Amino acid sequence: MTSTRTDDSAAISKVFADQYEAWAAGDADRFVADYCEHATVIMPGAYRRSREEIRQGMAAGFAGPLKDSSVIDTIEDLRFLDADHAIAVSKAGIRFAGETDVPADRLVHATWVLQRQNDRWLVAAYHNSPATSH
Repeated sequence: MTSTRTDDSAAISKVFADQYEAWAAGDADRFVADYCEHATVIMPGAYRRSREEIRQGMAAGFAGPLKDSSVIDTIEDLRFLDADHAIAVSKAGIRFAGETDVPADRLVHATWVLQRQNDRWLVAAYHNSPATSH
């Protein structure tokens, strides 16, 4: 990995870290700060078509079922498609208020498509699916 890729990997890791700090704070605006304007999110039961739709969904979640929750998310694979595009695969789960661990049946695998815009890495698309045992 070249120093540029090392720097890019660190910048992408920071995108995830900042996002989950915002999650823990229940801050939907900060949560989507590193999303492209026309980002998409697909999760079981949800398809969001813009940063604003994502923000609205997170704000509703933070005011309701996601209140006082946090996320664990481990990047399992990161590959660069070219100088300005990357795909990350992670394993994640939500710890609801009072939980110390995420039950195995609530873990997901997620695919993140990231794009560099104006020297900044942003989430262009996100998709998750329940994790399986293999």
